[in-house]
Amino acid sequence: MELQENQLFTTIKEVILQSRSRAYRMVNTVLIETYWQIRKIIVEDESGGSTRAEYGKATLKTLATQLTLEFGKGFDERNLNNMTAFYNAFPIWNALRTELSWTHYRLLSRIDAEQKRNYYLTESIAANWNSRELQRQINSLAYERVLQHLPENKPNPSIQNLIEQDRQRFELDNQEL
Repeated sequence: MELQENQLFTTIKEVILQSRSRAYRMVNTVLIETYWQIRKIIVEDESGGSTRAEYGKATLKTLATQLTLEFGKGFDERNLNNMTAFYNAFPIWNALRTELSWTHYRLLSRIDAEQKRNYYLTESIAANWNSRELQRQINSLAYERVLQHLPENKPNPSIQNLIEQDRQRFELDNQEL
């Protein structure tokens, strides 16, 4: 079957765009896993040695300097602190959603309340929010506005469903071990 010139271009263009999108998602997943594992290693090292805050700060600063010299600015002290917030907010690797980018997770990690964080995570995936839209929604207090319209003492069903799915996925992953 011979395609017209415009159809040929359009078809090939679509293949290229889909491939780039898949590659981006794969790289993003590896990046997120790398950042999560880095912080896990640091936490395990801290718990195995001294747990004093001063020791931890000095270690993190030294590590950041060494990593930055070797790998560039993505491993500076600020980003190691972002990795810390990320690991603390999402301590179970298998519960992470690969549809989201590192920037999404960085923004979500700054939210202290777990239910609020889960709301923005769920909505980011369901509504396909990019990180700018997620930031806009957080800044505009979208979660608080939704809460105002919910019956009192009744959690958001989509959040409950996500938590239950993550719990089941975690249990299945642990059964396989």
